Order: sequence, then C-alpha cells, then structure tokens
Amino acid sequence: MTNITIALPEDILAKVQDIADRYHISPEDLIRVTVEELVIAPEESFLEAVKFILDKNKALYERLA
Repeated sequence: MTNITIALPEDILAKVQDIADRYHISPEDLIRVTVEELVIAPEESFLEAVKFILDKNKALYERLA
C-alpha cells in the first residue's frame, strides 16, 4: 500500500475526527475507506445499470440475434 500526505483545513480535520470518533476508527482509516468507496461506487453503479438494461431488453436482444 502506498502512503500519501494531504493538507486539510482545520475545520474539515475536526469534522473528520468527530466522525472517526463516532465509529471508533482512526481519521486515516475513515479517509481511506471513504476514498475507496468513492472510487468503487461509480463502477458498481455503471455495472448495475448495464445489467438492468440487458435484463430488461433480453427478449428483444434474443429476437435480434
């Protein structure tokens, strides 16, 4: 795993710390998980949309094949 360093305004860091405290995790873990979800979510949403369209139009695609 690669480490990065980011600069956060004090008010944002305080909010991150508050949220991390609520979940009993470190601020670093909260930020890491949040970034992972942000990166993964769009791909999953796209794949779900493609599956929905394919399933919805399955009969049409079979007739056209």
